[in-house]
This record gives sequence, C-alpha cells and structure tokens, in this order.
Amino acid sequence: MAEKVDTLIHARWLVPVEPARQVIEGASIALRGGRIVSVGERDQISVEADEEFSLDDHVLLPGFVNAHGHAAMVLFRGYADDMRLQAWLDERIWPLEHAWVDQDFVRDGTELAIAEMLRAGTTCFSDMYYFPEAAARAACDAGLRAQITFPIVRFPNNWSRDADDCIHRGLALRDDLRSQRRLIVGFGPHATYTLEPKNLERIATYATELDAPVQIHLHETTAEVENAVKETGERPLDLVERVGLLGPTLQTVHMTQLTDADIETLAATDTAVVHCPQSNLKLASGIAPIAAMRRAGIRLGLGTDGAAGNNGLSMMREMNAASLLAKISNHDATELSAFDALHLATLGGAIALGLGDEIGSLVPGKSGDIIAIDLSELETQPVYNPISHLVYTACAHKVSHLWCEGELLMRERVLLTLDEDRVGAHARAWAERISKS
Repeated sequence: MAEKVDTLIHARWLVPVEPARQVIEGASIALRGGRIVSVGERDQISVEADEEFSLDDHVLLPGFVNAHGHAAMVLFRGYADDMRLQAWLDERIWPLEHAWVDQDFVRDGTELAIAEMLRAGTTCFSDMYYFPEAAARAACDAGLRAQITFPIVRFPNNWSRDADDCIHRGLALRDDLRSQRRLIVGFGPHATYTLEPKNLERIATYATELDAPVQIHLHETTAEVENAVKETGERPLDLVERVGLLGPTLQTVHMTQLTDADIETLAATDTAVVHCPQSNLKLASGIAPIAAMRRAGIRLGLGTDGAAGNNGLSMMREMNAASLLAKISNHDATELSAFDALHLATLGGAIALGLGDEIGSLVPGKSGDIIAIDLSELETQPVYNPISHLVYTACAHKVSHLWCEGELLMRERVLLTLDEDRVGAHARAWAERISKS
C-alpha cells in the first residue's frame, strides 16, 4: 500500500538548493504535516496524496527569504525619490511617519507588503517597524513566516517614548506571541546613531539571556561611519563589538563600508550580514563587499529594505542586482553566479536569520515552504538552465503557487488568505489621505 501524504507536487524542474547547483528534471515533492517527506524524480516517489498538483511548465524551489525590510513603509512608495539618504529621512520619511503612522497604517501597509511579497515568491520576511504588534497580526493572518524585530530608538515616536519603552513593549509582544509557530520576535535597534551605548548594552544583555535575534542597520553609508568617528571617536562596528552585540544572534544590515579587518571580525564572531543591493543603489549608499565576505565564510542573506526607498519587494530583483554588482565591483564575471545569488535569497537568508535547519532548501524533514514559477512564456524561452532565468530574467510575476509549512497561500496567482480587493482599496485610501495633507 502506498504511503499516505497530504500534498504531492509534480513539476518540470525542481531546484532543492541543497545539494548545490542541482536541478532535478521531471521532479516531485511530497508533504505531510507541513513538512517535506520526499524529493526526487517523479517515477521514484510512490505515494497517495490528498491533493495533487501537476505543474508541467514550472520550476519548484524553496520560498524566498526577505531578510530585511520595513513592510508598512510600502504605503510611502514613490512619495520621496531621488534624494540623499539623510535628507530623505530628515525631510520626508520621519515627518511622514510622525504624521501618519499608527496601528491602522501599519496593519494596512503590512498587508499590502505581504500581498506583494507572496506574489513574488517570498515565504519568510524580516520586519522592523513601529507598531510591530500590528505587523505580527497581519503576518499571522496571512499565514507566512516572519521575524518581527521590534524597533528601538532613543527619541519619542508614535509608538514609544524612548528606548526603554521600546524594549518594554517589545518584550511584552515577544511573550504574547510565544505560541505562534511561524513567528519569531527579536530586537530591532535602528542604528548606533539613533541609540545611546547604554541602550545597546542593555539589548546585548537581553539578547544573550533570551537567545533572541537582533537586527541593526550598520555601516550603511560613508557619512554614517565618518560622523560616528567625528562625534565619538569610534566606528559603529567597533561600538557594537564593545557593547557585546557581535555574535551568532546579530544580523547587521547594509554593511557597505567595510575594511578587511571588519570582515575578519564579522567572520570570527559569526555575525550575519544582510545585503540590500537595490536600496543601496537607489540611495547611493554604497556597494557591500559581498565577494570578500563570502570568501571569509560570513553568513549572508538578501533583503529588499522598505519599499519607500527601494520601490519594490521582489527578491528576484535583489538576486539580479546582487549578482551584477558583485561582478562589476570585482571586475570578474564569475563572481556571485546565478546559483550563488539564489542561495543568498533562500538558504543563505534562512541561515542568516537562524532558520537554516527549518527552511531555505527542499530536503526531507524541512518545512514545506515552496514556490512554483511558470517558465512557459516567450520571455523565458528557451530554458537551458532554470536557475539562470530566476536570476537574470525578470519573472517574479510568474510565481504561480506558494506554500508555507505545507499550507497553500497562493494558487494560480490568487491569494487565498488575503482579500486582494480590500488590500488595494486600503492602499488607495491612504494615498489619497496622504497626498491631500
């Protein structure tokens, strides 16, 4: 009698990510209880399934991991373009946030971002924004996986009075969400320039005691590093090391300004780095030395950052930009191959977030976080290597199906856990309100 499973998916190709660079043709994957039971060629898997999918023109791969972003900021998309980072923050974004950001804004904005990410193949995202309880509820309702890092800043804002209040509220949220299987709550210190060293020391102590993740913007621009040295005599990375934050639970975001010694320090402390190439390009922040960090063995993931500065939440765009930037900045067309870029957007991001044993590759025992991409259209013909199309050909709009922990969240590009009409109506209503202010 054939083994019984919940879901059986057949596809033209399957890219498991582990083993590296493998492409299985005529592949099938079986799921039971939300986990992968078997992966391989179709004629090698003999099971009986409650639900079966035949996707004959598709490639299956692990869902993308968007390792850094500010989801609700999608409601500011296109409001402030072509500005330098500090002016963008001081003159546009921070005043906008003061005027508009509340529970409803974050809930509606996060739902819009989740809808966009799901339609582009993201099954796990990391978020750092005000009113994280609203973002967490949106993620739970939509059914995808999330790391919620509650924001910590020293100045008063619409969500908190100061850094201590941020930490108090965030720890309470962490307790409230303990039972949510697809959510992780961690610390989100914004940056060294928006916090005092004593705040960072307190975060380091809590993170160690709780074994909780910490995500921080660090070495994003030359000006950030230069200003820190001028004002404090200390570079941001050195401060983070001094207060005890460097280590396996820390995720540093951007890291465009690094010396060889910095890279050695990150590798020695097993500190993760999240690369946000599209955002860094648009804001002219710099180019992270990804090739050097990869050679040093640093855990690396990819993130979109917020759509207010990136304008999009597609991990395929990030893979493309990351690969091309690595090639041109090193004057070497072999740097960050298509598979290497795919690894950053899947298993690399999972490992950076501490989830490498759970997601990021299609191997038995892992969670069934899977996407299917239709490669039948003319723009993706011919198909010699599906991995090439994932990175070098724009096909995010061809993600057709998405499962998270075995639960089908999108079928034939129709979202099953979000009301697309309602999400769009809320976004248009916010745009009308903000544009009239």
